[in-house]
Amino acid sequence: MLIRALFGLSLLASQRPVQAADSVRATPTLVVFIAIDQMRGDYIERYQKEWRGGFRRIIQRATWYPNGLQDHAITETAPGHSTMLSGRNPGHMGIVNNELGVPDPTTRLLEVAGTGASPRRIVGTEFFDWLKAADSGARVLSVSRKDRGAILPVGHFRGEVFWYTSDRFSSSTYYFPDSLPSWVRSFNARPWARALAGRRWSLLEPASHYLEVDDRDYENDGSDRTFPHTLPLTPHAMALALPNYPWMDSLTAAFALEGVRSLKLGQGPHTDLLVVSFSATDYVGHAFGPDSREIHDQLLRLDRTIGRMEDSLARLVPGRRILYALTGDHGVTRFPEALVAEGKLGGRVSLTSLVSGFNDSLQARLGSDPHLSFESGLVMGDIAALRRGGIDPDTVAARLAVAARQRNGVRKVYTMRSLAQAPDSDVDAGRWRRSLPDSLAWLVCASTNPGWIWSTEPGYTTHGTTNQDDLNVPIAFWGMGISRTRSSRAARTIDIAPTLAALVGIKPLEPLDGIPLAEAVTVPPAPARP
Repeated sequence: MLIRALFGLSLLASQRPVQAADSVRATPTLVVFIAIDQMRGDYIERYQKEWRGGFRRIIQRATWYPNGLQDHAITETAPGHSTMLSGRNPGHMGIVNNELGVPDPTTRLLEVAGTGASPRRIVGTEFFDWLKAADSGARVLSVSRKDRGAILPVGHFRGEVFWYTSDRFSSSTYYFPDSLPSWVRSFNARPWARALAGRRWSLLEPASHYLEVDDRDYENDGSDRTFPHTLPLTPHAMALALPNYPWMDSLTAAFALEGVRSLKLGQGPHTDLLVVSFSATDYVGHAFGPDSREIHDQLLRLDRTIGRMEDSLARLVPGRRILYALTGDHGVTRFPEALVAEGKLGGRVSLTSLVSGFNDSLQARLGSDPHLSFESGLVMGDIAALRRGGIDPDTVAARLAVAARQRNGVRKVYTMRSLAQAPDSDVDAGRWRRSLPDSLAWLVCASTNPGWIWSTEPGYTTHGTTNQDDLNVPIAFWGMGISRTRSSRAARTIDIAPTLAALVGIKPLEPLDGIPLAEAVTVPPAPARP
């Protein structure tokens, strides 16, 4: 109720459900794409009896795929978001990982200190480009806690793209040369930070409702492990801590609705696009894990937030001509400590120390730094510097691969040469090929055993591997022209954009890796009249 009181929005105003859309295909005036950071594919069915909002509507009305896949190797936020509305794999998009995602030192943030971000690394077009090519009047609004969550689903278009940073929603000079739009400044000026300071995150339902143990010593780096969790008292400290709490999602939804109202999205003859990327599940999942009481409560709250956002959009868009799509940017692996305690296989592994040793040795030979680095299974470096120094990169890669294979928890290791030679039946190799652009300078890539994560520090869990728990995400479509279907097949996030294009009646501007999903684009026959 706090967000409603702060912003005067109708976000919480009505619990009246949105009526199911007619099965006859019609053109929507608003396409709403919802991304949930770290949304595992099993969450929707795990708590299906508890949903009251948006997730309940997926079960009741959507064409949805609980076994959806982010079908590439580096299951991080940036590459995951790059697949959603592009129809192409990260390797073709040019988005390798978070570091090589949207940070752009040639831009700056607006009305707050810090380096900016942009889509400059993106190769090719996305759904909104296709929409704009078909109808020059189409408009877009994209909102997220994270810069990469807001930027990557939209592409190069210089439109209304915003993310939360420090204590406000901002953007970069890539999108706005001098200042934020007046409606954004007005929203930021409201006293939400002061009102949230000291707010307690208590359980939404009675404690007996939750089966999970509330206190496990490996959670949240060993501190603040049990409910309630309290935001800091000072507004500035609260604003910095807010992304770790469910209210970040409520604030994101409220900001998105304010933008829809101000820009009048979906209220004209054109098809507009609204992108909302919710991030709190990622922060809560890292700190407490996918089988925690905290993630359970976070998802219950997000379910209500999405449902209330739908109700508000239904009142804002004439005729409720809205088409929805939803997915996650990656899943997450359980805490290895929890797996081991249950007698299962799991652990933490890293190649950082190995790579650092190789880097020091090569630097001594070269007289300069070859910049070898490791992240999420990938070893990169300055290949040109090695060659200039008379060092064969293939030899370095082969030696790194031999050493990496000896690490406990490492399942497969590839060099550039062995990856090219791997058979199509090698699933991990295929996912690495879909992750790595041809132009990328790299030496070794590796996959972990199930239950293992790329990590050395306890106190959190993570994602980023080729294991099923990191790959699996839900994919759902509902609203105009969509019938209720649950498909068990492994649809891919690269199939979302071509499916939406088929539903809206536009054409992609280039060849895609994904395909339209038949279950969503096939209109069921009208019922026989008596």
